[in-house]
Amino acid sequence: MIIWIGSYLLLGIFTGFLAGLFGIGGGAVMVPVLAVMFVAQGFAPDYVVHLALGTSMAAIVPTSIASLRAHNKHGAVLWPAVRGLAPGIVVGTFAGTFLAAWLSPQPLAIFFCLFMTYVAVQMILNRKPDPARELPGLAGLSSVGGGIGGVSALVAIGGGTMTVPFLVWCNVRLQTAIGTSAAVGLPIALAGSMGYILNGWGIASLPAYTVGFVYWPAVLMMAAASFLSAPLGAKLAHSLPVATLKKLFAALVILLALQMLRTVLTY
Repeated sequence: MIIWIGSYLLLGIFTGFLAGLFGIGGGAVMVPVLAVMFVAQGFAPDYVVHLALGTSMAAIVPTSIASLRAHNKHGAVLWPAVRGLAPGIVVGTFAGTFLAAWLSPQPLAIFFCLFMTYVAVQMILNRKPDPARELPGLAGLSSVGGGIGGVSALVAIGGGTMTVPFLVWCNVRLQTAIGTSAAVGLPIALAGSMGYILNGWGIASLPAYTVGFVYWPAVLMMAAASFLSAPLGAKLAHSLPVATLKKLFAALVILLALQMLRTVLTY
């Protein structure tokens, strides 16, 4: 058990740092790694991916708070965009958890792999937006938020891998896009956690210390570590160029997604 506690702490440190640096929730890293760890611990194979998704969502809550606070100190949170995106994000995320609970692990793993690979390719290409493009109105932001929330629930990400590219596409400064994404990640994590708890409630084959699809020993260890490391990543985001780091992160995302896919399909 000590080995797993240490592993959760290390995972929390790493994902918290990435959350602060890129404005992501950390699910892109947590989900595939947790899936591998849960398989190694002998958890019920039918629910390994669901547990990884739900546990990741719950761990993202404190990570998002720490990242949000750090970015807000730098004045890098575009609050009008947060208010416009948040309603759709909450509805989309909560609804998406019911679809995720209904699907079997294999489709979820395939969807996660394909989606994260697409996001990684977009990060590597680093396409420049039309200079005249601006943020849409309230209705447009709410619609975009619904899409971001729905996909976030299926892959347990804080939405940063979609929110940051969307905001940059609308000509928001990269550092501000990262800070705004960190703020948007909090309602995603809260709604997603509640959804995964409700959808996994009462399933007898889940491991001990689990509430719904949330495995709390992993959540507590990762959350404690990420809460400390997220501000460090946020500080770097405002002092270093992130283009090269984004490409490295994209490569890491692809490798982790492929590893998750291999683990689920061969277990």
